[in-house]
Amino acid sequence: MLKPNPRATSDVLQDLAKLSNVAIQSNVALVGSVETAAARDDKRRAEKGTSLRRKVCLEALPRAELGQSVELAPWHVLHDLAQALSLSRQGAGRGLAEHWGSLKYSQALDAVANSYIQLSAEAKGIARDYKRLQSRELGQGFALALARHALGHRYPDRFVSFVSAEVVIRAGWSKGSAGYRYRPDFFAEVWKPGEPSRVFPIAATGNHGGPKPSYTQLAAGSAHVEAMHIGAWNETPCLVFSTELSSQGPVTVHVLHAGGGGGWLYGSPERPLRSLDSPAEKGNIVPGIQLPGHGDDSSQSEPGFHVQSQDSAWFQHVVARTVTAGSAAFAGDGATTARYLTTDQGSRRYDTGVAHAASGSVQDSAYRLLGIPFVGTDHVFRLNNRRVEAFSGVAADLFALLSAGKAEEYRSEIYARRDTWPEQTWDPNWGGPVSIREDGTVLAMRLLQLRGSSVEVAST
Repeated sequence: MLKPNPRATSDVLQDLAKLSNVAIQSNVALVGSVETAAARDDKRRAEKGTSLRRKVCLEALPRAELGQSVELAPWHVLHDLAQALSLSRQGAGRGLAEHWGSLKYSQALDAVANSYIQLSAEAKGIARDYKRLQSRELGQGFALALARHALGHRYPDRFVSFVSAEVVIRAGWSKGSAGYRYRPDFFAEVWKPGEPSRVFPIAATGNHGGPKPSYTQLAAGSAHVEAMHIGAWNETPCLVFSTELSSQGPVTVHVLHAGGGGGWLYGSPERPLRSLDSPAEKGNIVPGIQLPGHGDDSSQSEPGFHVQSQDSAWFQHVVARTVTAGSAAFAGDGATTARYLTTDQGSRRYDTGVAHAASGSVQDSAYRLLGIPFVGTDHVFRLNNRRVEAFSGVAADLFALLSAGKAEEYRSEIYARRDTWPEQTWDPNWGGPVSIREDGTVLAMRLLQLRGSSVEVAST
């Protein structure tokens, strides 16, 4: 079988910026298929004498929030994936290496104008083991892009931020309790300055196998979101995604959600909401999810993670500061990233950790993109034997607030400016795709402009 000829690098860059559609599946039929998959798995577990607690009452999203498709560019998906990876510790490098891992998917998606995004010929031809990583990470990128759209529609007066659930959990639960294998992939923080936040657990993955694997993945995801309760028992709202990366048709995202009155992070007279400028404190939360009417009685609890009223203000503080740390990491500034994390979250890894040569990012670059000055860090690699450079960063005036420890002012600024950022996906002066998010972060790529100095080239 002949391998497809790789697209010219300039064509790849143009395709990354091209707006297209992502197909959405969220309906009553999907709910029934997922319930059937969950019942089948529960039966197998019962035969082995085991059981699994799942989120009950998963439902289709309201049509107004996503509909049957959403328009976006592949570069938006890679931006969301990059930010999701910035604090993940999933990469082979250390410290600030993580988010460049998204760039390995620069040739994975074809955006067909007035049609749907689909897998490219290059993506279809990869090895089986790599497909598992590809489907999981691209699934996360699509999930976050669509969760931003859905929650933004649901809460038009609030800001939507995402953060790794694992990094947040490390701040408050002991290693023993954190050993429970089920947990969300991300938290969506829906917030407004000076008011309580609302947090949604999110489970997100993907597959190359078609609709049936998505039903199984959504059933499995229901156990992961159920592992986190925020507020009253079984009242935490959540989102569960499975992205189908078909070799025959368009990329299709299957999504369900659960409602409930929980997820709100209120303060109290005894434990008021704290200024985000103050350092986060180490939590010491009782392991397990407390059953109704049993308080902190650990003998009457289910495995998992539970944020009760006495820890609500602490959790809001940690989530918001960890989100802020992710923006600093995206700009490549280790010292600023570290100041927003606790020791258990790995602050020393960013402040003093050793980085490997290709990813020892430091906040050392500045560019004007779509008319806005940004500071951040860059990365050089080969794409179809052409050198390209990628830049990630934060708007210069916002980064000045981050580096000064002014998290409250940073959040107030991005909230006030959330509808003012350019929507273009290509900057002709820069010469490549550009994605600017409402938090003031940017991801951009172009053919390398040699500036008379040697550069170290990494290969993706």
